[in-house]
Amino acid sequence: MNYKLKLDIFEGPLDLLLYLIKKDDIDISNIPISRITEQYMQYIEMMKILNLDMVGDFLVMAATLMQIKSRMLLPPDPVADGEVPIDPRDELARRLAEYQRFKEIADELKEKEADRRNLFSREIGEDASRQIREDAKEIYFEASLFDLINALSDALKRTPEEVLHEIIQEEFTVEQKIHEVLHLLLEKDAVTLTEIFSRSRSKIEVIVTFLAVLELIRLKEIKAVQKELFAEIEVLRNKDNLAPIPFEPDQNQEHNEL
Repeated sequence: MNYKLKLDIFEGPLDLLLYLIKKDDIDISNIPISRITEQYMQYIEMMKILNLDMVGDFLVMAATLMQIKSRMLLPPDPVADGEVPIDPRDELARRLAEYQRFKEIADELKEKEADRRNLFSREIGEDASRQIREDAKEIYFEASLFDLINALSDALKRTPEEVLHEIIQEEFTVEQKIHEVLHLLLEKDAVTLTEIFSRSRSKIEVIVTFLAVLELIRLKEIKAVQKELFAEIEVLRNKDNLAPIPFEPDQNQEHNEL
């Protein structure tokens, strides 16, 4: 696949490790390194298929995980009486805990910034007020890149293998799928990622559709959200980026002014 996607919002190797730890409710101080390494490598393989531009950074962390896994398989080094043997996972656990604290502080600052903006009220029309009340009925969490990759992996498992193994010309393009997704969102306010993938008949079509979704997220045309962490992903238009309706002056009014 020649299409290469560069994401503006970067989520790095430590983000993926924290995602896997939270997903399986794992204690950072007692990481099952073999299981986490296997899951981590599965996500890297998906990134390679998608031709994402940031795979190299994840490969460095993969090498670190492999090294820790190898050290844990070896007999522990002899230690003097009274000394506690060094756990190969300790350094990784320390980095993860420190990174998690920084992320929590950053999230708190974002919340304070949002609260600060809400302190200054302004008059709004009845239609806008009604829309705000409707939007406030449900709270959504923005889906991360890893949530999206996880959804793609599930979709590929559900898609049957192609029966024909002949080399055929690729029939799908990212641009075509972008138009299809946007057209679908004209018919519905929100659509699940599962429904979008279900329209694909082959694995390559699923992958091209996924790249189109990522591109629309990058362009801030759509949002991928969840009603709770690790829940079903829904795709909806980004109202902040909708093009305004062009103003067309009344011709009769212009004639009267003349």
